Formats: sequence, C-alpha cells, structure tokens
Amino acid sequence: MLRNSVPQCHAPESMRIWYLALHPEQVLVATGQVGKEPYICVWDSYTVQTISILKDVHTHGIACLAFDLDGQRLVSVGLDSKNTICVWDWRRGRMISMAPGHTDRIFDISWDLYQPNKLVSCGVKHIKFWSLCGNSLTPKRGVFGKTGDLQTILCLACARDEVTHSGALNGDIYVWKGINLIRTIQGAHAAGIFSMNACEEGFATGGRDGCVRLWDLNFKPITVIDLRETDQGYKGLSVRSVCWRGDHILVGTQDSEIFEIVVHERNKPFLIMQGHCEGELWALAVHPTKPLAMTGSDDRSVRIWSLIDHALIARCNMEEPIRCAAVSTDGIHLALGMKDGSFTVLRVRDMTEVVHIKDRKEAIHELKYSPDGTFLAVGSNDSSVDIYGVVQRYKKVGECVGSVSFITHMDWSSDSKYLQTNDGSGKRLFYKMPSGKEVTNKEELKGIQWASWTCVYGLEVNGIWPKYSDINDINSVDGNFNGQVLVTADDYGIVKLFRYPCLRKGAKFKKYLGHSAHVTNVRWSHDHQWVVSIGGADHSVFQWKFIPERKLKDAIHIAPQESLIDSNSDESDSDQSDVPELDSEIEQETQITYRRQVYKEDLPQLKEQCKEKQKSAASKRRERAPGNSIRLHFVHGYRGCDCRSNLFYTQTGEIVYHVAAVGVVYNRQQNTQRFYLGHDDDILCLAIHPLKDYVATGQVGRDSSIHIWDTETIKPLSVLKGYHQYGVCAVDFSADGKRLASVGIDDNHSIVLWDWKKGEKLSAVRGSKDKIFVVKINPYMPDKLITAGIKHMKFWRRAGGGLIGRKGCIGAMGRTDTMMCAVYGWTEEMAFSGTSTGDVCIWRDLFLIKTIKAHDGPVFSMHALEKGFVTGGKDGVVALWDDTFERCLKTYAIKRAALAPGSKGLLLEDNPSIRAISLGHGHILVGTKNGEILEVDKSGPITLLVQGHMEGEVWGLATHPHLPICATVSDDKTLRIWDLSPSHCMLAVRKLKKGGRCCCFSPDGKALAVGLNDGSFLMVNADTLEDLVSFHHRKDVISEIRFSPGSGKYLAVASCDSFVDIYNVMSSKRVGICKGASSYITHMDWDIRGKLLQVNTGAKEQLFFEAPRGKRQTIPSLEVEKIGWASWTSVLGSCCEGIWPIIGEVTDVTASCLTSDSKVLATGDDFGFVKLFRFPAKGKFGKFKRYVAHSTHVTNVRWTHEDSLLVTVGGADTSLMLWTHEMEGHRESRQCDSEESDLDSEEDGGYDSDVTRENEINYTIKALSTNIRPMFGIKPHLQQKEPSLDERQGVVRPPVSRALPQPEKLQTNNVGKKKRPIEDLVLELVFGYRGKDCRNNVHYLNDGADIIYHTASVGILYNVATGSQSFYQEHNDDILCLTVNQHPKFTNLVATGQVGDSADMSATAPSIHVWDAMNKQTLSVLRCYHSKGVCSVSFSATGKLLLSVGLDPEHTITIWKWQEGAKIASRTGHNQRIFVAEFRPDSDTQFVSVGVKHVRFWTLAGRVLLSKKGLLSSIEDARMQTMLSVAFGANNLTFTGTISGDVCVWKDHVLVRIVAKAHNGPVFTMYTTLRDGLIVTGGKERPSKEGGAVKLWDQELKRCRAFRLETGQMTDCVRSVCRGKGKILVGTRNAEIIEVGEKNAACNILINGHMDGPIWGLATHPSRDFFLSAAEDGTVRLWDIAEKKMLNKVSLGHAARTISYSPEGDMVAIGMKNGEFIILLVTSLKIWGKKRDRRSAIQDIRFSPDSRYLAVGTSENAVDFYDLTLGPTLNRVSYCKDIPSFVIQMDFSADSRFLQVSTGCYKRQVYEVPSGRQLMDQAVIDRITWATWTSILGDEVVGIWSRHAEKADVNCACVSHSGISLVTGDDFGMVKLFDFPCPEKFAKHKRFLGHSAHLTNIRFTSGDKYVVSAGGDDCSLFIWKCVHMLH
Repeated sequence: MLRNSVPQCHAPESMRIWYLALHPEQVLVATGQVGKEPYICVWDSYTVQTISILKDVHTHGIACLAFDLDGQRLVSVGLDSKNTICVWDWRRGRMISMAPGHTDRIFDISWDLYQPNKLVSCGVKHIKFWSLCGNSLTPKRGVFGKTGDLQTILCLACARDEVTHSGALNGDIYVWKGINLIRTIQGAHAAGIFSMNACEEGFATGGRDGCVRLWDLNFKPITVIDLRETDQGYKGLSVRSVCWRGDHILVGTQDSEIFEIVVHERNKPFLIMQGHCEGELWALAVHPTKPLAMTGSDDRSVRIWSLIDHALIARCNMEEPIRCAAVSTDGIHLALGMKDGSFTVLRVRDMTEVVHIKDRKEAIHELKYSPDGTFLAVGSNDSSVDIYGVVQRYKKVGECVGSVSFITHMDWSSDSKYLQTNDGSGKRLFYKMPSGKEVTNKEELKGIQWASWTCVYGLEVNGIWPKYSDINDINSVDGNFNGQVLVTADDYGIVKLFRYPCLRKGAKFKKYLGHSAHVTNVRWSHDHQWVVSIGGADHSVFQWKFIPERKLKDAIHIAPQESLIDSNSDESDSDQSDVPELDSEIEQETQITYRRQVYKEDLPQLKEQCKEKQKSAASKRRERAPGNSIRLHFVHGYRGCDCRSNLFYTQTGEIVYHVAAVGVVYNRQQNTQRFYLGHDDDILCLAIHPLKDYVATGQVGRDSSIHIWDTETIKPLSVLKGYHQYGVCAVDFSADGKRLASVGIDDNHSIVLWDWKKGEKLSAVRGSKDKIFVVKINPYMPDKLITAGIKHMKFWRRAGGGLIGRKGCIGAMGRTDTMMCAVYGWTEEMAFSGTSTGDVCIWRDLFLIKTIKAHDGPVFSMHALEKGFVTGGKDGVVALWDDTFERCLKTYAIKRAALAPGSKGLLLEDNPSIRAISLGHGHILVGTKNGEILEVDKSGPITLLVQGHMEGEVWGLATHPHLPICATVSDDKTLRIWDLSPSHCMLAVRKLKKGGRCCCFSPDGKALAVGLNDGSFLMVNADTLEDLVSFHHRKDVISEIRFSPGSGKYLAVASCDSFVDIYNVMSSKRVGICKGASSYITHMDWDIRGKLLQVNTGAKEQLFFEAPRGKRQTIPSLEVEKIGWASWTSVLGSCCEGIWPIIGEVTDVTASCLTSDSKVLATGDDFGFVKLFRFPAKGKFGKFKRYVAHSTHVTNVRWTHEDSLLVTVGGADTSLMLWTHEMEGHRESRQCDSEESDLDSEEDGGYDSDVTRENEINYTIKALSTNIRPMFGIKPHLQQKEPSLDERQGVVRPPVSRALPQPEKLQTNNVGKKKRPIEDLVLELVFGYRGKDCRNNVHYLNDGADIIYHTASVGILYNVATGSQSFYQEHNDDILCLTVNQHPKFTNLVATGQVGDSADMSATAPSIHVWDAMNKQTLSVLRCYHSKGVCSVSFSATGKLLLSVGLDPEHTITIWKWQEGAKIASRTGHNQRIFVAEFRPDSDTQFVSVGVKHVRFWTLAGRVLLSKKGLLSSIEDARMQTMLSVAFGANNLTFTGTISGDVCVWKDHVLVRIVAKAHNGPVFTMYTTLRDGLIVTGGKERPSKEGGAVKLWDQELKRCRAFRLETGQMTDCVRSVCRGKGKILVGTRNAEIIEVGEKNAACNILINGHMDGPIWGLATHPSRDFFLSAAEDGTVRLWDIAEKKMLNKVSLGHAARTISYSPEGDMVAIGMKNGEFIILLVTSLKIWGKKRDRRSAIQDIRFSPDSRYLAVGTSENAVDFYDLTLGPTLNRVSYCKDIPSFVIQMDFSADSRFLQVSTGCYKRQVYEVPSGRQLMDQAVIDRITWATWTSILGDEVVGIWSRHAEKADVNCACVSHSGISLVTGDDFGMVKLFDFPCPEKFAKHKRFLGHSAHLTNIRFTSGDKYVVSAGGDDCSLFIWKCVHMLH
C-alpha cells in the first residue's frame, strides 16, 4: 500500500486541478479541474476530506472559482465555448443559476463582498458586472469610455461603494465605479498584472515584471518588493499569484515556486515549495545509498531533492533539455541524457561537469551504470545502445544494434555481464557486455540474475498488462525484489502496485491517483521505503510511502485513498484460480438485460412520426370506443426470479409486493388485492418507509422513474425521475424516512440519493461497472450508505452533489466475493452482508472482521431485527440468528410437509430459493424464486398466500367452457389450473417435460389439450391432470391448439413450422393437414358447425381451411363476417382492421378475444396494453379504452364463459391478471382508469379569427427584428462622403472668416432665450393595452383602487381615481402574460412572462419576473427553457409556487419555487398550443391546462408532473374542442370555455355537463372569485338586448346575468375579466379597459388604445399638450397629456398612414393607406376637403409654415403640392420629379421655399416649392434653415445610425424646438436621445426601452415638454417627460 507523504494532498481530481478558491473561514478549499466531465471539489484543508462535489454542468473544465462573503455560495466559470458561469449552493450540491459568460476567455471572477448578489468577471477585452436574482444572472458590460483603452483584464478585487479595481494586460490598474471606468493608475507594473488580492489593510498586486506592490485602501502605493533583486531571485521571474495577510506575503511564481516574504525583511524571501516549470519532466534517478532523488526536465534544470525533509538541495541549469538520468553505483557521478543526443556526467557533490559526449543525433531516452560501476550504457532514439567505460573517462567500448526502434528501458544483470533492453516496437533483446553482441540462446539466458527490473516486457511482468489489450501505455516499472512488489506508471496518471513476479496477464493491483496526465517515471528509493514518481505534463514530483503487507495490520487506521472514479485497486479482470464459480441463479440474473427496443416513453414521438397516416385516416368516420370497461381485480404472481427484498407488511398488516407493472397491496384476511397502477413497465424493486405506510417502487424505462405511494389510498406522493437510464434495480429509505437511495441498471449502475418529498436529487455517483443488487442507507447517519453487488462492497458518504466511495477492506483475508444482500447492524459502523457462497460477512467501518457460513448456496435475503437477524438462501432455509451471528437460533425449511392444513394452493417444490424475507405481526413473510409468497408462523406451519409462474414466458391460456376456472401453461414447464372464483387460488399444478405455449379445454370441459415447445402435444384429464394421450409429429413449437365446438370431435394443432394438423379425438388419429401458410401459425378459430377453420399466420395472412381434410378455401371478406364463429381470437381481417395501432410497425397485436355476445373485442399487444374495442372494428385506428398493468408483451387474453371476467397473461412478467367486466348500463360512480384513444377528434368546435391569430402568431424578439419599411441601398453611415467645393479646389479658409456666419440649421421658436439641452426622458404615460393576442392580463389590486395590466414590455399600475400610471420596466422584451398572487402573505405581487429567443439562459432568453406592484422591486427573475416565450403564468394557493407555460414546440409546463429561483418540475404539455394553465385556487399541487383540442388535469408529485386527459365519454356525442379558458368550483369542479361558446363542466377529469352557448362566440376568459365563488365569463358577442359579452354566474354555472359593454363596436370581444368589490374589470380585444358596475351595469372606460397597429401617424399640437395619432385600425384619436386620456376618436373607414397639424393648429391633414387624403377642421371635426390623386399609401403630409401649401408624399415616389389658398377643391399645382424611391419624411424650410425629402433608398433630396425642381447646389442646401427636422438622413444626423443596423433601421427622428436635441426611434424598439447636429458616426446617446419592436414615429410636444413615441407592433403610445439640464 502506498501513502502520499509529502504535503497533505487531495486526490480525487482525476485530471489537472486548474483553479483553487479559499472559503472565507479559510479552512475549506474549492478546486476545479480540466477534463471531459470536470467537477469541483470542496474539501477541508485540515482533514483533507471532501465535503462536496459539484458536477454535471461544466463541460471542458473549470477556469475560475470564488466563494461569496459568508461562504454559502460558490461561483465557477467553465472552459467551454460560452465560458458558462455557474452559481452553486455548494453544501447541497445544487446549482442556483447559470448563464453564458462571454464569447472569449474569462480570467477571473469575484463576488462583490460589499453588496449581496453582485459579481464581477473579467477576461479578454471585457469586464462584466453581474447581478443574481431568482435563477438568473444578468450582466452589464463595463464601459471603458474615454478614460481608458478597451483591453484584456487579468484580475480584479472589489472594494466598498461599488468600486472595483482590476489589473490589465499592459500593467495599468483600472478603477471602476458601478459599471463605468473612473480612473486608471498608469504603469502600476511594467507588464501584465496577474494577481490582485484584497485584505483589511489594502491590496497586493503581482505582475509579470517580478514585482509585488502593496497599496492602501484608496489604491495609493505603499511599497514595492522586486523579487528579481532578492537573494532567491533570478532573471525572468514572473509573479502569478499573491496573498497578503498582516506582515506576511505569499507569492507564487511561473516557475512553480512558492515564496513567503516578511515585509520588514523583504529581500530574504523564504522558499516554501518549488518544482519544475515548463516542458515535460522525464528524467528521474535515485541515489544508491542516500535518501536522494535527482530529476531533470525539459526546462533544462537538474534538481536534487531530499526524501527525508522534502526539500530541494541543489539545482543546476544545463544547456539542453534533459530526458533521462542515472547515478553511478558509488554515488559519485550523475549522468544526464539530453534531448539533442548528447550526455553529460556531473559530480554529485558540487554539480561540476566531468565530461560531455555527443555521439548521437536523437534524444537519449535511457542510461544506466552497470552494478560493478565499470560501464555506462546509453540508449538513444536512434535505436542503439552505446557502452562507455567509466574509468577510461567514458571512452566508447561497445555498441548494441539489434533493435529496430527507439530504446525505452534497460537493465543490467547482477554480474554486469548482460544487458536487457526494451524498445518502442515491443521487443525484448539481450546483449553480452561490454562487446554488445546479441544473445539468442535460451539456455544461456535462463540463469541470469538481474540487478534491477525496470523493463515493461518479459515473463516476470506479464501481469502488468491488461488481459485483452496490446497498447503500450505503461511508461515505467521498478521492481522491489525484497518486498516482492512491482510499481508501474502509465499514461493515465495512475501509479499501480503489483506483486512481483506477476506472470499472468491482467493481474490484480492497487491503484493510486494524484498525477494529472501521464506519469513518466517511477523509482524505489535505495532502502525501498519510498516510491518517487514524476508526472510529464504536470511537472510534479510525488513521493509515496510504502507500507509492506506485514505492517498493514497495524496500519489499519490508515484509510484507503478515497476516490470518485472506479478504483480497481483490488479488482482487475484477473483469471486467478481462487474465484469460486458464480452460482447458476446469479449467473442467470446478471445476464438479464432490461433493455427494450421501444419504451412506452417513446410512444408520443412514434405517434408524431405517424402523423401523416393518422391524417389520411382521420377523414373517415371512426368507430366509437366501447361503452363497457374492465377493472383490474386480482393478479396471480410475484416477481422473485430477479428481485430481492421486495415484500413487506404494511402498517395495517396487509402485504405489499409487486409483479409486472403493478404494485400490489394484498389483504390476506379477505383475500383481496388493491393495485398501484402508476407504473407503465416492469417494477424491479420495492422498499417500504420506516413507518410502513409508504412504498417506493422503481421501474424499467428509458428515463426510468421511482414512485413513492401510499399503501392506504394508493395515491402517488412523489415521482422521481431524470437520472436513471434503463431502469432502477434497488431502492432504500433512510431511517428518518426523508431520504431515498436508488441504483440504476445503466452501465455505471449510478447511485442517487434523493430528498423524495421535494423530488430533489441530493447527490449522485457512478456505482460500479458490474451489477449492484442492494443499496442501504445507514440508519444512524443518513449521509452514509452501502452498496453490494457482483464482486462489490462499497461504503459511501455524501459530499454535496456527489458521493465518495471506498471499497470494503478485506485485508489478507482473501477477495471480495459477490454480495447478494446487506444490512446495517446495531451501531453505525457495523454492517453485514450475505455472499454468493453462503457466507455472512461482518464489517466494522469498511474493514471485514469475520465471515460465518450461513447457507448452502447464496444468501439472497437478510433482515435486521431488534435482537438478531434473519437470513434466507438458495437452499430454501430461513435462519434466525442472535445479534452477533454467533449462534443460529432456529431454522425453518420451506417444505410441502410444513404447509398448514387447509392452506390454499400447492407448493411447487421443496426448498425453493428464498429471495425476500420480512418480519412482522408474529410471522415471517417469505418470497421465493418460484413466484410464491409464504407466511411462516414462528411455531413452524407455513401458509401459502400468493403464487404465480416462475421464470420464462407465459403464453398458454384457456378458460373452462362452463366453470370459473382457467388453465395456463408456461416456459417454466408447468401446467396450472386456477380458480377464478373469490378463493383465487391455484387448484392444481403439473410439471411437464418441456415448456408449453398453448392449451385448450374440450367443449365438455373434461379434457385439456396442451401444446409443448418440442413439437409434441398431450391431452390430460382436466381434473387430475393425468395423461390421456400424447403425440409427437412436429419438430417446432406447437403455437395454438383448439377443439372443434359441439361434441369436440376434432382437435386442430398448429405448429410454428406453418402446418395445422387435424386429429380425430375419438379415434386418436391424424386425419388432415392444412398446408399453404407461408409462416408460423399464430391464431386459430372454428366456426360453429365445426367445419371451417380460420387461421392467422406470422406473415399477417388470414387463411381458411375445411375440416377434416384440411382443404384450403378462399372466402371474400364480406362473407367472413356472416359466418358464425364459435370463437374469435383472430387479429386479422376487415373486422379487426381498427385494432392495429398507428405505430403498427413497431408493435404487434399479439392476442384478441371476443365476448360471447360479439360486442366487445379485447386485445393484448407488445406494449403491455390491454385494449377494448367495439366489434366489428372496421376502419383504421378504431377508438378504444386502454389499460396498463402488464409490463411488456400481453401474450394472451380470454373472456370467461359468461364474459364476467377477462383473463390476461403477460409473457415475460409471468403474471396472470383477472379483470372484472363492467357493462355499459351499470356504470359505477367511480371512473375506470382507462386512457382514452390516442387520436384527438377532428372537430375542434369551429373556427374563430381571433383564436387563429393568437394560435399562429409569431412573436419576434426585439434583438432579431428586421426593418419594417422595405428599404434598400447603402446605409447612411456606410456611404462615402463627397468632398465639398472648397476641399475639391484646395481652398483653405481662414479660421475666422469674414463671410456671413452660417445660418441656424433649424428655426427655433417659443423656447425663451436660454436653450437648455435635454438630459433625460422619463416615462410618464402609456396609452395602450395588449388585448389582441394576450388574455387574463388585467387585474385589480388594493381592493380595486389600482389596476395592473401590460403593453409592449412595460407592466403598468394605473390608479383608478387619479388616472396616474407607474411602470415596471425591467423586462427587456414584450410581456405576454401577467398574473397576481392571491395569497395574503404576498400582497400586490405580480408575475409577468416575456418573449425571448432560444432557451440558452442568456439575457435574451425568455424569462418570468416576479415583482412588487407598488414599489416595482424585482423579487425574482426566472430564466426559463420555454424557447420563444412564456404564454401563461399562475401562482399556487399558498403563493409559493409559480406555474408557467411556454410557446416552444412542446409547449412545456414548468413549476417554480419562485423565491429560490428553483425549477421544481417540467414536462411537455401538448403538441399544439396551450393557451392557459391555472392552479386550482385551493391547491399547491393540482392545476389544469387548456389549449387547442386539449384539456388536461395535472398533479405535481414531488418533482414530476402527472396528468390525465379530460374524459368525454360519459356525455353522448361530446367532442374535444379547442378550449380557451378555465375556472374552478368547489368539490373538484372545473369549468372550461370553448371556441364554440359552450362551457364544459368537469368533475375530477370527467366531463359531467355542458353549458351550451354560454356565449355566442368563443369564451376567451373566465375568472373565479375567491371570496364568494362566483364566476365571470367573457366572450365574443354582438351586442343584443338580452346577451352580453360579459356574464356573471353562480358557483355551479347554472344561472347568469349578462352585461353589455357600451363601446359602440359591431362585436364585443372580451379578452380578460376580473372581479372586485361590486365591480367587474374587463379588457377587450379593442385595447379598452372598462369597469362595469354589478348593480347598475354602468360602463366606465378607463383606458383606450389603438386596437391594431402600426400607429404610423403622429402629430403634436403647435401650442398645447395635445397630440393626434393615426393607425392601421382606421381611427384617428386625439389625446390630452395633462388629463391623461383620449378626448376624441374619428373612424375613417380606411387605414390611416400619416397626420399633420397646420401651423396655427386649426386644421388637420390625414393621409390614408389607399392614397386619399382628408383635411378636417379641428373645432367642428367637419371635413374641409378631400382628394385622391394617387393609388398607393400616403407616407407623409405637411403644411408649409406660411400655411399656403400642402405637401403630400406617397409610395409612388412622388410629392404633390396643393395650394390651400385656392379653397377646398384641392387641385394639384405641381409635383417633385425624379424621386428615387418611396418617400419617408418631409420637412419645409422656415421660409416655405424648400422641402427636404428622405427616401427609401437612404438618399435625402431638396426640392424647390412649389415648382418641384430638385436643388443640386450643396452650398445653398447647407445654408437653408428648416422649420422642422424629422429626417433620418443627412450629414447632420449621420451619428444616429448604429453599428448594429445590418437588418434593422432607424425609422423616425425629431429635432426639439430648441434645435439642440434629437430623438430617434428604431426597429429594435429603442428611443434614443442625441445632441443635434450629430455629424460624427456612432454618436454618443442615451437609450430608453419600453416599446416592442419597430417604433414608427416620434415627436416633441410644444415647448419640448414631452416626447411622444408611437409603436408598430405594440399599438401603444408612450409619453416621455423631458428632463432639462439645469444651468
């Protein structure tokens, strides 16, 4: 055994440790590694114990780590392409948050220790400031600004008051305040600053220049320490890490040294640690007599280390990289082999050179002195060995040239006469010394004694190579002859210890980790006390202490090395002879694979793939599902063949166990069973809670689940999934019942520890490559557990998110046996395990103390009692033991003779193998491999409770023609008769010589025919099962056997070789053979007359034969139906076309059976489903009811003679299930647990334009938006500027010109004398509400005083009394949904969900914000995986959980603990759009989702969502429609509103009533009032006398009162309702929010908005705070900013595009989309004139400043001029020529003589008015003063175009009346504020967010008091208050 003895070292990191962080209390250390699946370990630096492991997030390695101030959280940065940042709650091993860090490398990250939840990261050319809220990390990039250059930041430290100091690559220190750079400290270091450390006194920095500088808290310099100048210094010293505490400073250098400096003796640093630096480290030699080791490396240094005081004694630098070393036998000379082919000899004493010889070109890889010291052998990569004479001053005396490849290893013989070499081709050669002649004679070689053994090839070291591998990855070996031990080093960083000699391949070893990559060399010290190993790329020298075996016993306190990787230290795949034969049963069990071709989880995907087939079939009318149903009644069978310890007593004395996919609770007094049917595939394990009321069961599955359920109510409490692949084979509860451990059957047999109530995975780890049979949690320490399995016994303890395992220590007592069971004993360190050889092992901690022989054959089961133990084995004996396993107190043998008198059933054989034992209620419960459950009384008698078939598949099933019994025959070679009456027992059993696959009763019930698997069949007496007659005519399996009806004259026998033989029963002769089938026969049926035989084959043929000769008949399918069949078990033909599922390729229907009244056909298929169809099932994909209980194949189904029971057998699950048949008439109140058919109905209840719009809307995110106008050409900031006239002529104007001053760019009016620039915009009002495609988004707060709603990306709180608004503006994109927390603890809490991009957790990912409506504080931000957006949110009853639904293709439903930002559960919702999901108002676990043809009832169980589809069956002709809204009533009532106007009423998940036509159109919204239960509905209706779009209903939705909305619309479409005290709040499709009084039905419109956008037209009044807006919805609206409301609205009948006030404000011109324009008088709103001269949209319309002309710009590339002085006839006076593209904006000059036009090809042109001539002279243009400026083009505004405008444009601009500020609106929805003019590109600006994508227009109001911006997508108007700069 090796111990690592140098400084304390932490081992588990299997790859290189990259980063290290220290916990604030400075005891705990966190380290992160590189590698494919890297993890972070948090460990204790005193005990070197791992405390927590964090894994499964980072992919390529961990670059940085940091603890926060109180040490609870750890942040890590990954080395993946996104440099993912992750925040952990490290003690629980849980990830809190993750986000993509940056596109380039991140070098440092740190928590801000003075502000909670803030972090800073820095790296290549960036620094980012992060805030953590909920589960989301939000970054802000540091702004370098003008203070410093953008450059790479290497390190940082945070200070008070949001100040951050950072060190840059050029040696400057950058100081940040908030996110802005405020100052730089130039030249703090001469080169890059690698490290910065903050402490109480100030900061320490270390750089590449070798200096350490100390600074005070304000970053004033205190002192400099230049390490290059100190006595330990050297040229090129570079500081990589500093730490300052008090007067001590620690410094780490690039050359792997660690210094400690005491401040007052700064020039004498003390060297703590050092090592080699760059390059590979290969050379290692040990001194022959002293404890010294010499190493040499590619860094050209040779170093001598003392093994006693672990220190460097000497260091000397050479000219060349060193590759190997050797010390002469007298210890005087040290020879070094170099990379360039030379070697040097030094004196060890003073490191002076003796000789330097270069005879070779290639590297010297190995050299060795001969034992007598006379020769030095030098092996090079030139594939030869040179021999030099030491005494002759190293003269060359010989050469060995036998190798064909480079020399890798050499050894001398003891007498120095022979040399053996290994080379790169794997050859081992021998040479005579010193001549170098090759020796090949075997005899001569036999007697050689070797002085050392460092070769990797040779008989003595065969065992170091794995059995079946030929790779040469072992780099070095060294033999210790005295200790008979061999140590090896390999490419995987592992040091291994073998016995020497080890002759057979694949020997056993112990392995030790520590090195990261390849270990290049390993050597024993001269006294064999130590092993020294060196690592190639990790430059480290490790020193291990060797503990010989004889000392091991005293050294038991030395625990073995903990490891997280599978340590093979005592298991390798050796074939040593001491391995006992594996027991046959265990052998069988290890070979079972639980893999399936197709899992039930795959069904939805498979169905999706078959969508096309489904569509084609959907057009035909499909048969309804049958009215009858079945219910599971009794199950025969118990899974004992491959499971153990799966049988328990419950609290009430019932027995719980499992078979197939059913958990069974059996009441032995009443002989009844209850079933847990939540699983859908084989259950493999079962454990019971310590209180014996809950049970955990684990199943097979692709993503297999564990269900925890209550044995009383049979309800699931929690479902755990998401971690085990393929299946779960062992589970165990902790003693406190809070935790659960589970083991999977994936290749690594992963072990997971759960908090099962929360459904949280606490920790996980890979268990072992071989099968694990048991897991047990320590009853005293729930953080510890044991696992036992094949050659495996491991002791685990939890560490954060991982588990750390240690192998059981067997010591010298032998080897780990295969463990079949394990329990903990009476103290926390005692454990007991049962082995496959019949021993019980007793363990203390992890050491085996003794073994006791307990059974003959494996010990399968073990149970700990208060005083003692009980064990059961393969020998069929139950043994009771005392509490130390000293004495066996009593044994019970399970024998037939011991069966209690009157016990029902029969024991199949004596001494069956025992698989499970449990004690309780004075009895011992025993489960056997044969599928029996027995109860052993303490006094001895045995009662048989349950039995079933054993291993092998069950196929044969027959029901008796007139008695309630059935027969089964199985591959387990038994024929059994079962009683189907309430006694439910096995009546008779008979062993057969072969297994069987079919059986049949004769029509009189006296005889029973059985077909066997060897081609024979027999007939037996049905009562006694004695033989009557047998035949053997066929070779292949007999697959079906049937008596003809009536007298039973003929017997048809079908075999798998595709023949049917017909026998005459009376004469016992074969009378006919039916030929013609092309494949094996699967089913047969006789007709009533006993003449015709219907046959199905494996090739899906349906054939008919005539008895008795077997002549083949062809019968058309129509006739087949008319024939009366005596039975129907066929699965082919037109009558059963509908029973084949959509995914018929994947699964077969294996069996069917028709009731005697020919109404219901039952089928069984390969998926384990039992289905009922209406017969005949014509047409494809008939509707059905389906039941899950069997796990894989249902091999046969049969109705009993009077159809009261259905009997089914499940192939591999060996179970026989009885189902009671419930007729349509006496439908019981309790619902059957069937699932409705897979296919949704075609009719969804009609079409509605609003629903379709909402369903198909494509939410764009702002960051991806493209331009709203079809612009083309080169963007302004990319256009080449033409030189001006002066520049062209080379005229240089004097700086002070005598020419006239340039005129103002803009006429400035009415702003007083002082021009104050605008500094900021503050959102004051928003006119708009998102009602057109969002719902349920208007709510009352504060008892109706305030209302909350949203538009664009702002949440708006509106005060009803004052009309004032306040805003929540933290969303960065459109809000889609809003909900209010109803719980009194969380008043005024709002959750809003927004659109987003893909779900990559970055800033543009969809997110949900939870915030306080009154103070707008964000409480939590949940970044979510709903790609595209979040369309519905809902709080639970306690307010702690939040439910969200996504717009992603799967329409995922997620549940959050919003306060912690933790995702609890998530699941695919539906394949089509889900509109709303809401929690039941009284529940935290139940909710309902509705959508397109969808309503589902969900339950949250732990961390898993379980759901049931709404069942329509009980109401005649009810169809699944598109559901739009949901409300709730008492007693589990749910109401859903449909697209057709009906409301469905559901009880639990069953439809019980339909309220027909609750509204005439779709019911878009419903609201449940919590205080009185009344329900409000809102729909789409035309106003009529009695109807109304809003209705108030009673609690049962029986009576209602309608309210009319007086909006004057043709149809009212209500999108949101909410009820307060005496008032109903309504939000409509037309963007109005209306308050309706319940008493007087009076309507009060609170909010108005445009209903459709974009709002293109915007005009502000010349002198008052009014403005007009014109939009696509055909309305023009007048708004008053002061009154905060809409004053007037004019409907134009056509979409409006532009609008303008006349200079006096008395007229308004409106341009329409159809080319018409209208002039209104403002006072009377009368039309003054209108005209239509163009056919396409009018883009802009303007009055000239002198009110004379009207300019009209259109999409037809034209501007028309009208002279208004000529009156309302509006004749065109002229127009502008040669406009290159459509017009965007127009502006008049102040003197009305010129017009500037900006166009769609990014060109601005100026025209004369009214002639329309283009003005070309730039000098004239530059001198024009403009009346207004709204152009986005021109040199004066080039600065408004941003770098990111590839696809998106600036759409609008407006210069303030003062002429010095400019606002713009763009396609990203941003309002930006610039200075005017801004001729420099990419001018500085401020940005204001709030709008959705596409801002269409923007204007200043008079006096520059406000800015009004109009939205495209959001149909909203934002009013911003201008904040002017103070003088």
